[in-house]
Amino acid sequence: MRARSKLLIATLVGLVIALFPLLACADEGGSDTGAFQRYLAKGAFVALGACYVGGLATSLTPCVYPMIAITVSVFGAREAKSRVQGALLSLTFVLGIVTLFAPMGVASAMTGKGFGSALGNPWVVGVIALVFGTLAASLFGAFEIALPASLNNRLSNVGGTGYRGAYLLGLVCGLVAAPCVGPFLFGLLGWIATTRNVALGSAAMTFYGLGLGTLFFVVGTFAVSLPKAGAWMMGVKWVGGVCLAYMALAYIRDALPREALHAIARAGLGYGIAGMVALALGLGLGATHVAAERRKSPIAHLSKPTKLASILPAITGMFMVLSWYQASSASAASAGVLQWETNETAGITRANQEHKPVLIDFGATWCGACKELDEKTFADPKVRAEGERFVAIHVDATDDDDPNVAKVREKYHATEGLPVVLLLDSQGHEAKRFTEFVPPDRLAAALATVQ
Repeated sequence: MRARSKLLIATLVGLVIALFPLLACADEGGSDTGAFQRYLAKGAFVALGACYVGGLATSLTPCVYPMIAITVSVFGAREAKSRVQGALLSLTFVLGIVTLFAPMGVASAMTGKGFGSALGNPWVVGVIALVFGTLAASLFGAFEIALPASLNNRLSNVGGTGYRGAYLLGLVCGLVAAPCVGPFLFGLLGWIATTRNVALGSAAMTFYGLGLGTLFFVVGTFAVSLPKAGAWMMGVKWVGGVCLAYMALAYIRDALPREALHAIARAGLGYGIAGMVALALGLGLGATHVAAERRKSPIAHLSKPTKLASILPAITGMFMVLSWYQASSASAASAGVLQWETNETAGITRANQEHKPVLIDFGATWCGACKELDEKTFADPKVRAEGERFVAIHVDATDDDDPNVAKVREKYHATEGLPVVLLLDSQGHEAKRFTEFVPPDRLAAALATVQ
């Protein structure tokens, strides 16, 4: 049984290491800063799965991983009289973690459009980029972000053995781990705020808490020993630092006008190849840094210089490659998009005069699912073919403080988050309404039913 437990631990650790870069930096043609919206576009189960993997990845960070075995011993799972008792104690600890995070999801969902619309403000974007950049610098070792020692000691002494102690210890676990938990929560809570879905928000944070508590549960239930915190953890920190630095740049890039991406697209394949070369150089130097951190490594003296040398090419290369890919995808998609009216009044007038149905798209620059619609759904040949019968109107709701935008959104009862896609028949009656990413086939089928 002990061998099976160790195999389970190794599998979980391997899974998270493999998925960590993908989770933090994945780009599928949409905005990188809208990653969670893209997961949601694939379905709620995929989005919740991504939240779980995010929590599991957080448990491998230097703020959490070293304290797993100690924490399990504190609340008594190691001394449990039976495996069932160990499992119940561990489960109670995980319940404490979930109790801390789930209300955050509810609170973020209830803030609604406030967070999302704020992403249209360049000062807000600048502050977010600065936060991500600061967190990246911390993971690269520029300085340590930690709670005051006195507060840390107080939190560590909370609880004790037994179920009550396990629950209270789980409740404060996220606070003790705040320096490493923060980067994941920042993106996750931002996504929840744009959905304005309280049930989904609380479920997302619950799955995040379950992911964070998984290794605690496994160690406490099966009394296994985790792999020692060695050079591989330096690799996790390095990857996390690169991804967070890239996210800082991505927030700035995604706030720029679309012409910025078009300029990258015009740079062509050479730009992408240059980015790949820089990224490969950064990865090579980063791998050397991690290898040099191994115990009794003959190249230990190369650890610091290769780490410093790897940072700039890795971040620059990742930014260039993913921006080039995104720009190329957007350029290809825009080759045959629908012809949009940007003035709602003019669009409705034309539809009435020509007795045509209407497609209205409410979107914003900060909405990842909206960009996904632009690049995948509205550019699809089937959607374009059906959409030729419609007057297509795009309402840019990036600045929802604009009274004209607010008036149009209220007119169509489209005030509860983005995206919103409406189909009106030729008589002006609402026929269909979508409030999430719509796959091309589904929208094409809906368009075909509206006359």
